[in-house]
Amino acid sequence: MRYPSSRALPLTAAGAIILMSAAFVISAQAQSAQPAPAPAGPSPTKQALENRKAAYTLIGNYFRYFGAVAKGTAAYDEAEATKRASRIAFLSGLLDENFPEGSNFGEPDSKAKADIWSSRADFDKKLKDFQAHAQAFAETNAKEKGASDTFKAAIASLAQDCKGCHETYKVK
Repeated sequence: MRYPSSRALPLTAAGAIILMSAAFVISAQAQSAQPAPAPAGPSPTKQALENRKAAYTLIGNYFRYFGAVAKGTAAYDEAEATKRASRIAFLSGLLDENFPEGSNFGEPDSKAKADIWSSRADFDKKLKDFQAHAQAFAETNAKEKGASDTFKAAIASLAQDCKGCHETYKVK
């Protein structure tokens, strides 16, 4: 059996001490280091604006089909109508949380009038009516399965909700 030379042993021990010292220093730094701050995202106001614009854009896109069906310029397709009606009802339910107090101030992209916040009770009532009519429309569509008078009345009610709110609370 061969033993290491007397020179190799001190270098090996010195190397081990250096490695252990480095590990200790790194460990101590890791424990005392402050976590990096999270990257800043959009402000809650900006996020509310983006969310409501996205929801209203999608609602409008899904609703156009029903206007065409009611006018007779598009054929009623049960699967398409069911998908669109349920999405409108779902999206309408997301709107409440996206009109927090002051979420129009300082936002040049907002088309929301300040009257939303100064006439909050009326706005909230209009929004609740829209949500209820969107849900009722989805239920009517599920029962009627076509462009019946009841179906058309439900479309008209929902469209009137949109128009009433836009006339009062949306910058043109």
